[in-house]
Amino acid sequence: MPITVVIVAYVIGSIPFALIVARRWGTDLREVGSGNLGAANVLRSSGVYAGAMVAALDMAKGVASVWLAARMSDGPGLPAAAGLAAIIGHVYPIWLRGRGGKGVATACGVFGMLTPMALPPALAIFAAAVWATKYISLGSVLASMALPPIAYALGSPAPAVLAATAAAVVIVFRHRSNVLRLWMGAERRFGAGA
Repeated sequence: MPITVVIVAYVIGSIPFALIVARRWGTDLREVGSGNLGAANVLRSSGVYAGAMVAALDMAKGVASVWLAARMSDGPGLPAAAGLAAIIGHVYPIWLRGRGGKGVATACGVFGMLTPMALPPALAIFAAAVWATKYISLGSVLASMALPPIAYALGSPAPAVLAATAAAVVIVFRHRSNVLRLWMGAERRFGAGA
């Protein structure tokens, strides 16, 4: 049963809402902007409404995966594993040959369920970084790196802290090209078109 829940969570996470929504706006997201299947690229290519819709749907994938696992288990381990599986599904969807998004919005949904007290400070770091620099990628990297120690400091269950650490590794790895562009001064700022 636990492995089935984790597989289902992966499948939920791998639903490519960014690709689906952008197509309704007449855009193949893989061919515009960064080519990334995430809310930020939808925002740039299809507008604020479409970007917000994708962010909400991607967060809902994380929420649904953790909620389902929590219904099947009394402890924190299975929900943490399912949440991480949903993030990995979003980042590496099997039916798109592993070419998904970067996992940030799905992680927000996951850790809003697993570490509800730790998520707001991490989101504050994200917002402050984006406000100060206009770089969504920088805010995403800083917030994902900050979440595990914040969760630990606030007494979150060990499986949730471990899941947050693993998610941070995945998210930072997926942002490696953004980090390189930041270093070179070539990263797109918030508000720039696709």
